[in-house]
Amino acid sequence: MMLRAPRFWSRKPGLLARLLSPLGALYAAATARRVARAPDWTAPVPVICIGNLSAGGTGKTPVAIAVLQELSEMGVAAHCVTRGHGGTASKGAPHRVQLSDDPKVTGDEAQLIAAFAPTWVCADRAAGAKAAVAAGAQAIVLDDGFQNPGLAKNLSLLVVDAEAGFGNGMCIPAGPLREPVPAGLARADAAVILGPEAARAQVLADWPALAALPRLEGQVQPRPIGIDWRGQRVVAFAGIGRPEKFFATLRGLGVDLRAAHPFPDHAPFTPRALRRLIQEAAAEQAMLVTTEKDAVRLPPDFRGRAMPLPVHAAWAGEGAAALRALLAAPLGQTPKD
Repeated sequence: MMLRAPRFWSRKPGLLARLLSPLGALYAAATARRVARAPDWTAPVPVICIGNLSAGGTGKTPVAIAVLQELSEMGVAAHCVTRGHGGTASKGAPHRVQLSDDPKVTGDEAQLIAAFAPTWVCADRAAGAKAAVAAGAQAIVLDDGFQNPGLAKNLSLLVVDAEAGFGNGMCIPAGPLREPVPAGLARADAAVILGPEAARAQVLADWPALAALPRLEGQVQPRPIGIDWRGQRVVAFAGIGRPEKFFATLRGLGVDLRAAHPFPDHAPFTPRALRRLIQEAAAEQAMLVTTEKDAVRLPPDFRGRAMPLPVHAAWAGEGAAALRALLAAPLGQTPKD
C-alpha cells in the first residue's frame, strides 16, 4: 500500500526537500544503474511500455486500456503484462488474470485491464511476457515498466499528469520522481500528456525537453453510463494516487458533492470505514460513488452499495491518429486515417 504523497512534493523545494536531497540522489543513482542493465529478454513480438516518472497515479491504466483497444482495432491480439501492484500473485509464476479473481491476488489495476484484453501478473516482466507469447500474444503492452530492465521495449510512452507535472523536480524521498526528468525523457519515445488544456500548455512550457518529444494529449474523462449527474447528491471516496482528481471530475459533472473521502493508494477498505460511508450517505440522502479501481477492491456484499464511475482516455485534436501512427511503427504497419 502506498501512503498519500507528502504535500511538499508538489511545492518548490524547501528545507525538508533539500535535507532529503542526498537520499534522492542515491535513489536516482540506483534507478540509473537498474535501467542501464541489458534486458533479460527480447520478445519476438513488439513490446509497448506505458510508464511514468512520478510515484502515484498519472493515468497509466486508462492509457494502457486505450492502447490495448487500439491494437485490437488494428487487428493485433495484444496481451498486457503488469506487476499487479498490491496483489500476492506478482510474487510467483505468471498468472493470467480472471475476472473472477480476488483483487487481493491480482491487484486492482490488473482486474480493470483484464476486462479489455488478456492480462498477466508477474513481478518478473520477462517471465510474464514469455507466458503471454506462449499464449498467443502478437504484441505486449507493458504496464508500468519504464524503469524495469527485464524486458526489451520497442516503444515507450511516458504518461504525464499535466496538473501535477513533475512536482518539485526531485527524486524520492525528496520529491515524487522515480528518476530525474532529463534521464527519463531521454529514454522515452513519446509523451502522453493528460489534463485540462491550460495545464497541458503549462507543463510543456515548464519542460521544453518534454515539448520536444512526439506527443499525444488528452484528458481522463468519465464514460457515459446513462446517469444525469447534475444536482445528484453524492458522497465520494477514492483510494488512488491523486483522489482529488476524482473529486474534481465529479464536480465537473455538476454533482452536489456532500463529502469527499481520500484514502491511500491501493488501500484496503475496512468494514468500519465502509459502514461509516454507508451511514454518511444515508444521512445525506446521497449516492455513494467511487472509482472503478476502488470498486474492484470492495467486498462482494458492499459492491452494490457504491456506484463506480468508469473513465477513459479521451484524446484531444489528432491524438487518436497520433496513437495509431506511434503503434504502427513497431508493428511494421502503415498508419491508416
